[in-house]
Amino acid sequence: MPQTFTGVDEVVHAVGTQLGETEWLEITQEQVNQFADATGDHQWIHVDVERAAKGPYGGTIAHGYLTLSLIARFGDELFKVDGVTAKLNYGVNKVRFPSPVPVGTRVRAGASIANAVETPAGVQISLNWVIERENSTKPACVAETVVLLVP
Repeated sequence: MPQTFTGVDEVVHAVGTQLGETEWLEITQEQVNQFADATGDHQWIHVDVERAAKGPYGGTIAHGYLTLSLIARFGDELFKVDGVTAKLNYGVNKVRFPSPVPVGTRVRAGASIANAVETPAGVQISLNWVIERENSTKPACVAETVVLLVP
């Protein structure tokens, strides 16, 4: 159940708030293949199951940008803001992929509100994300994203 904010003012006052964690999501070869088709990134480590089985990870791995793109899905699981006309991706300030995500692995995300800045277009909130792999101490992705909340 996402945390619900009753408006942008409540979000501004929530800087520093941990939003919780999402449900686990299994990364499938079908997802990886679809992402490869959508982006044109068909590197063998992602899509060639036989070759990747003999590679450094013992199988195919998700694209780093596929892992990052899950933040859009995970964001809807973690929070919603009532009283806004739009919640738009505004950008990414920093992204790292500390460990690969083998196909078949389950991932989940946690996030916190790092900052909120009022602008003429609305309120820009910065979110600190950690996408973790199940049974791993090293995260798959850490990122600071920016979302524009349009009143």
